[in-house]
Amino acid sequence: IHNALVATEDERFYKHSGIDFRALGRTGVKTFLLQQKSAGGASTITQQLARLLFTGPKASGFERVVQKLKEWIIAVRLESKYSKQEIMTMYLNKFDFLYDSHGIRAAAETYFGKPQDSLNIEEAAMLVGMLKNPSLFNPRRRPDTVRHRREVVLKQMLKNDFIDKPTYDSLRALPLDISNFTRKTHTQ
Repeated sequence: IHNALVATEDERFYKHSGIDFRALGRTGVKTFLLQQKSAGGASTITQQLARLLFTGPKASGFERVVQKLKEWIIAVRLESKYSKQEIMTMYLNKFDFLYDSHGIRAAAETYFGKPQDSLNIEEAAMLVGMLKNPSLFNPRRRPDTVRHRREVVLKQMLKNDFIDKPTYDSLRALPLDISNFTRKTHTQ
């Protein structure tokens, strides 16, 4: 799951200390100079964790600028106190995957009826795909959209050498299988 997360959400995760200035510059150029509405994100996994832990849902306008500055400060502090592995684990454990599935362990049990360490690549790719927008990429309500998003995650894994072309080709052809879906409360 960590390879899918890094490949999809933050390709330079192991090369920055909380803020990816290269991605930030790319997004700035595409947004302000080229006037592209879909310029891609510049938030690192650590910044996304900072938002989940401390700053709340994305704001808009000037409030978003202030929120982004807070995220940067918190992200740099998180990077100085925790390992990359700990940051990824905290992020995956804090995320709400819908259906009372708070965290990756609960999501693996809910959607696939198995522990997270038993997830196969396409299952991990589906869950990582949900990180972008769990309501939009809800496998129970939008299986075709989720299958397409899973393919995007797999393509990113191929691009970043986490899987090879034959593996990508075989995994992308698989149907979306959530036949073991079981909704239950995972809170204790």
